[in-house]
Amino acid sequence: MPLLFRTLTSRAAPALRGYTVCQRANIFTKPGKEKIGAVETIIGLGMFSLAILGPSGWILANLEDYKKRA
Repeated sequence: MPLLFRTLTSRAAPALRGYTVCQRANIFTKPGKEKIGAVETIIGLGMFSLAILGPSGWILANLEDYKKRA
């Protein structure tokens, strides 16, 4: 019985999945067109850090207010 079930599912699975899309990664091996300076790097890393750490810092700074509400 398990062999029959396995055979049926292996033949029905491709038909049930439908059309599959082949995905390719966009990987470039050439160097960048422009050099990125130190100031642009610092600004980029600063904004990225602010986007990640800002909301959690806000929550921790206002933790006492959140405790009073609950």
